[in-house]
This record gives sequence, structure tokens and C-alpha cells, in this order.
Amino acid sequence: MFRHTIVALAILVAPLAAEVKVFKGFTLIDGSGAPPAAGSAMIVDNGRISWIGPTAKLNAPAGAETIDLRGKFVMPGIINLHGHLGNVVDLTQDRKYYTRENVEKDLNTYASYGVTTVLSMGTDQDLIFSIRDEQRATGRPKMTRVYTAGQGFAFKGGYGGLPGVTYSLEGTAEVEKDVAELAKKKVDIVKMWVDDHLGHMKKMPFEISKAIIDSAHSHNLPVAAHIFYLDDAKKLAAAGVNGFAHSVRDKPVDQELIDIMKQHGTWLAAATLTREASTFVYAKTPKFVNDPFFTRSVSPKVVATLKSADYQKEIAADPDFAKLPGILEMAKKNLKRLSDAGVKYGFGTDAGPPGRFPGFFEQWEMELMVEAGLTPAQVIKAATKSAAEFLAAKDLGTLEPGKWADMIVLNADPLKDIRNTHKIHSVYIAGNQVAGGR
Repeated sequence: MFRHTIVALAILVAPLAAEVKVFKGFTLIDGSGAPPAAGSAMIVDNGRISWIGPTAKLNAPAGAETIDLRGKFVMPGIINLHGHLGNVVDLTQDRKYYTRENVEKDLNTYASYGVTTVLSMGTDQDLIFSIRDEQRATGRPKMTRVYTAGQGFAFKGGYGGLPGVTYSLEGTAEVEKDVAELAKKKVDIVKMWVDDHLGHMKKMPFEISKAIIDSAHSHNLPVAAHIFYLDDAKKLAAAGVNGFAHSVRDKPVDQELIDIMKQHGTWLAAATLTREASTFVYAKTPKFVNDPFFTRSVSPKVVATLKSADYQKEIAADPDFAKLPGILEMAKKNLKRLSDAGVKYGFGTDAGPPGRFPGFFEQWEMELMVEAGLTPAQVIKAATKSAAEFLAAKDLGTLEPGKWADMIVLNADPLKDIRNTHKIHSVYIAGNQVAGGR
């Protein structure tokens, strides 16, 4: 028995055969904001970048697989800091749909659009922890990487969360117990909803949100808040919240909020412009409903519904419908103002619920951020380096030695036109191709 144990241990610790890939001839957009570098090459050893530089200086290891990317553009994989996984089939949301099959379907869809990491924000069931931990055991998943808030916090009878999944609080008494439970599950962040749905529902009182922030920080966990109102943003930033999961949308951000966010290191983690667009865009048939880049990842039933007059009438019947386009414009203006003021910001969409489509929405979000006044370079940095920084994911976000080779190969330059991120040649996670062709 002892001899067998020794043999088994020897097998476990024996070094794996090296897997080396060489990519060459491409223009590198490394995610740091540095100028693009034409004629670049990269050596990837067991999923990590071991060397990157000019193709002219490449010293390819003997026996390495060589992939010629002349004429292509390579950027880091997109990191979505606000998504929801596994609860939707077509346009119906229900926690009964939360299965490994449905979660992995979303993760594979994300990967096919170049989104190589997603932070799932508060509507997960415990299955997510086994999926995440399996990924991190090797660091080399075959689908999009998962970070998770597990079960988020909503106010009982108020706005947010998913009934039967998220914590539903009446006061502060249960906060420490619930946060400790999340800490035991090793969540990556704590999520809470602080909103009243345009006055139609109860909003979480400040004393509860403050208790969540304090408890989470005592467990060394960051906190992200769903917010809508400027006043709530000021209070939460002053209380130490780490990030906002949406833009302020009721009025223009002011210097007071900017100063508080800078003082406390509060991020605009995700502007979620597509989330705002999704509230009214389906009142007519959007152009993208006929775009193969969209239709390839949704069912014919979804396409038919989005084109149907009955569905469009239902969307337009929202009593707040007239306000919704203006809310999107306010979110855009506030993203631009915070960016110009030097407040840290990341990238996210709130994709996952009905009508907010994983993968495609991240691509559309980048376009809307450019419409808001950001440059393509700023948007790419937000969706890569900055998003990784918010996650404290030191191995992700930029293409440089030591980091995982999570990257998108494009057929056209996204710095000239952000919509060129649609022109995906292939997608790699830790050096393994997960989408596209050669």
C-alpha cells in the first residue's frame, strides 16, 4: 500500500510535457494603453506568455507549434465585470434553469465573442463555486473564466436580486452571519442592490448597506453596489464601497462625488450602457436582430419574439418608457465625466437577464462607450487591464510575460474602429483556442 502511494505521488508531481506555441507577425494591442506594435511575436508556454516582442527577434523553441498571424491584430480577452449566469432560457428567467449545462452554455457563448473572463454579480447558486474552483485548479479552462459574488443582498420586498437565490434582508441583524457564509464560500466580491426601480419599489436603507460594507471588509471582501441615484452613490462611496455596478443615472455627477470616489478609491466598475439600451430598444426591431454576429448565439425563437409586434408593444407599454432613452444618455455623460476626472473605471454590461445577451452585449457596450466620448484605446484598456485590476486578477488583463495568454485575434484594427472587435479570427484562453479558426 505504501509503495503504491509513493508511485501515485510520483505521478502527481511529475512535470507535464511542455506545450509551447509561437504566434508571430501580428500587431499587438497589449491592453496597457501603449501604442500598437506591428510585427510582433509571442511565445506561450503551458498557457502563459514567456516572451513577447518583435518577430525579428523571435527565437522560437525547437518543436513549438507556430501560428502565423500576419495581418491580424491581437488584444487581451475582454473582462466583463457585471454579468449574470445560467438563469435564462431564451427570454425567460427562472432559478430552475440554473444547471451546469446552462451556466457552461453562457460561458461558451461569452468565449465565442472574445469575453474570456466574467464576474457574475449576485444571482448564482452554489454550483458556481465548483465550476470556478475546477477552473482555478489548473488555470486553463476551456471556456470563459468565472469570478462570482455568489448570492447578493437585496432588501426584503425591494428591488433587486433573484427570489429564492439572493439574501433578502429586513434589517442589519442577519448581515454578519450572511457575509460570513459568503466568505466561507470564498466569493470574489459581495454584491448588493440599492435602488427603488424609479420609485416603484422599496430601496435598501443606508444602515443595511453600510453594515454589508463593514462586514464584508472585515472579511477582506470587496463590495459592489447596484446604484441609480447620485445621492446614494455619494453615501456609499463615503462608506467605503469598492465599486458601482452601474453609472449614476438620475442626474449629472458632480465634483463632490468625484472627490469622494477619488478619496476612497471607489470605482465605476461597470457603466452598463447596454443594460439601459435594452430597456427600450426592443420597442422596435433593432438592426442587430438581423445581424449574423448576433443571431449565431440565440435561438430562432428569440429572433422571432424580438421581431414580433406583440412583444414590441409590451416593451413600449412600460409606464416609464418615455424616460428610458434619457437614462441611457445620462449614463453615457456620467461615464465620460468620471473618465475625464480621473476616476477609475472598468467595463461591464449586466448581461444575462432576458433581453441582455451574453457576449454580444459586451461587443455592443464597447461601441456605446465610444459613442459616449471615450476613444477605442480607452475602452479596450477599461475592458482588459483596468477590469483585471478591479478584480485583483494579476495574471489577466494585459499581454505580457508571466500572464495567461487570454487573447482575441482580430482581422481588423479595433483602434481605428471599435466595431472591428466583431471581426474575430480566433479566441484563446490560456493559450488554448476556444473559438474561431485558423
